[in-house]
Amino acid sequence: MPNRTTHPTPARPSRTALLSGPAPIIAAAVLWGTTGTTGSLAPADAPAAAIGSAGLTLGGILLYLTSRGARSLPVACTRAERWLLVLGAPAVAGYPITFYPAVARTGVAVATVIALGSAPVFAGLLSWFTGQARPTARWTGATAAAVLGCTLLVLGPQLTRHATPIDPTGVALAACAGLSYAAYSLIGSWLITRGHASDAVMGVLFGAAGLLVVPLVLFVDMHWLATTRGAAVAGYLALFTVYLAYRLFGHGLRRTPASSATALTLVEPAVAAVLGVGLLGERLPVASWCELGVLAVGLVLLTVRVGAGRRER
Repeated sequence: MPNRTTHPTPARPSRTALLSGPAPIIAAAVLWGTTGTTGSLAPADAPAAAIGSAGLTLGGILLYLTSRGARSLPVACTRAERWLLVLGAPAVAGYPITFYPAVARTGVAVATVIALGSAPVFAGLLSWFTGQARPTARWTGATAAAVLGCTLLVLGPQLTRHATPIDPTGVALAACAGLSYAAYSLIGSWLITRGHASDAVMGVLFGAAGLLVVPLVLFVDMHWLATTRGAAVAGYLALFTVYLAYRLFGHGLRRTPASSATALTLVEPAVAAVLGVGLLGERLPVASWCELGVLAVGLVLLTVRVGAGRRER
């Protein structure tokens, strides 16, 4: 028989990266997509910011107590890394304080699309300003699609005859939520990629954030939390959208750049839109569904090479 030179089977790093990086991030995004709908099921007299803050307090403290190495992380960090932890906690706390009031003003679908559609833009800009990455043609095209999708989502209903006008304050709050999300994602990614355990990083950030919002929880009317519905909503938010989701997210950040991770979570608006329309009876015009498609294009552009390496932005 003739000699045949055998060649080793080429490695498939992209598939490995997909299973260990993007997959848990997408799973976390699906869980986050249920937050707005879950929050809207709370008792009618529950303050919007208090709903998210209660979930963050319970889930954040649980995440801290169950995360190995969380208590020793500040000691193991350098001085600069400790400052990042200090900055990351209020960034985490800022998300529920702004997102849930945005949902109350604009609806689940619109608030989620604006918050998550703007997050990759903020993440890319913050990466650029801090010298972590320079914008590329791919990032510019993808973020342009995200901005276009969010802009059309905000302005599109105004062009329909019977649409309810979108609250500009709600839009601004949703954008602030997107900035908060981008900021703590970058901080978490920076710490994790420098060798700190993802569980410890997420435990410290969310445990500290949970303590930061305790005053809000204590000084607003919280009797709704003693009802069956209120306790169920707060428990779900704490266990699934904070504790489980951020464990998955932290694991995914080990192999996925923060700018790509925030883009992957554009899955969340689609989940939120479907739940908002299917369960809550929200109505989106045809144009808004098309705008979700524009956001999907941005997602593809940003993540098509996510497994190729951490240099992709």
